[in-house]
Amino acid sequence: MSKVYSTFGLVSGCLFTCLLFLSSTTEGTPEDSGSAMSHLPQSIHSAIEDKSYFWAGEEMPNTFDCKERLDRELSVNAYWQSNTLLNIKKSNRYFPLMDRVLAEEGVPLDFKYLAVAESDLRNVSSHANAKGFWQFRKLAAKEMGLEVNDEVDERYHVEKATRAAAKYLKKLRNRFGSWTNAAAAYNVGPTNFSSLRKRQGAFSFYDMNINIETSRYLFRLMAIKEIMTEPQKFGFYVEPHELYPPHDNYHEVVVDKSVNSWTDFAKQYGVTYRELKVYNPWLIDSKLTVKKNTYYIKVPKK
Repeated sequence: MSKVYSTFGLVSGCLFTCLLFLSSTTEGTPEDSGSAMSHLPQSIHSAIEDKSYFWAGEEMPNTFDCKERLDRELSVNAYWQSNTLLNIKKSNRYFPLMDRVLAEEGVPLDFKYLAVAESDLRNVSSHANAKGFWQFRKLAAKEMGLEVNDEVDERYHVEKATRAAAKYLKKLRNRFGSWTNAAAAYNVGPTNFSSLRKRQGAFSFYDMNINIETSRYLFRLMAIKEIMTEPQKFGFYVEPHELYPPHDNYHEVVVDKSVNSWTDFAKQYGVTYRELKVYNPWLIDSKLTVKKNTYYIKVPKK
């Protein structure tokens, strides 16, 4: 009796196993509209290439450490689609101005990508109270000749802030011997960079063991440069009409006397308060007290 039931159990178990297998092979196929695979069409590729990479004309060492650190930043930025796409659109507005200023100051044009890394080409304010495209703190901004007070903050003046950043980068390059080191020192601060370099007996940023943010910083700059230089290679397609146009349709009004109300000023010139502030984001108050400076206000043309 036990032998009969044992044989029956064995046969039943085999049949159940076969039915389970057939069910899984038919119901779980990619063709089934309810399967996960049919809803996840992807083509993910490695972003790094087997080639030499440069920053401001200086070659990145061809070591596994440098290549893996760059690979990380290329992957992060290439697959951060919305942010990268918007930066490509904004670059059409701001890169021509930055290229001109950097060239006039004798700074490699690669450094415009520093502004992308610092602010995504927006006049933002950080938790450390650094402001503008180039993320100057108040003391550093004043040291580089920018006006910062309750009514005017030239850290938000793209052209003036770009020139101040260029002058600062030249100082860092002269102090630390390379544009690579200048970029790293811009992020971590020259005092910290100097101290770490001395403590570790290293000349180059690439040979330094440094905090995670700065350790990634230069490779992030290089990744942003690679992607924004050849966006289509990384899957970004932007038509010319989709690029953001430069703010070049304006005339300048010389202001050498106090302005009691920017609202009234805007009405006087037939523009809105919003339009006036978009073209002059460095005017941070509703009025302007003029003592001895002369200001040039951009008024958009209608």
